[in-house]
Amino acid sequence: WKKMSGNVSLAADASFPDPKGYDDRKVVLIIRQNLDDDSKEAMIGEHGSGLIHLAQRSERGAQMVDMQFRFGGTLDGVLAKRIGLEKHGDEIAIFVSLKGEPLHQFGPPVKLHFDLPFYVGIGFCSHLPVTTDTAVFSNVVLENVAGKVE
Repeated sequence: WKKMSGNVSLAADASFPDPKGYDDRKVVLIIRQNLDDDSKEAMIGEHGSGLIHLAQRSERGAQMVDMQFRFGGTLDGVLAKRIGLEKHGDEIAIFVSLKGEPLHQFGPPVKLHFDLPFYVGIGFCSHLPVTTDTAVFSNVVLENVAGKVE
């Protein structure tokens, strides 16, 4: 994570070294108000199954709400090649490249206000805590400006 202010563009290639792993693992690009577990946040998550979602917690302690986008996934052997997250003012949008084409916005942005400063970072998690796995991030690009997701 990195403490930041203003507009932000974050993108990364993310992969799971074990393609036969389980669906309930995910990589995330995230913007959080603070580092508390129940912090206000917005994130793009890519699951092992190929499910991609834009999720947000509108205020501290609230439940996460998300929009899900399904394409390919493990059924077709298609996982996103690159994912991105951009904060422009109070709008947070996700960006996706499925097969190496330029990142493009996927779905509408959500509106979420963050007080300054806030935190931006990458992560990996599992919905099955007793199951271990690995994810790899590469070509991570973090810019303190909107419109630079690439």
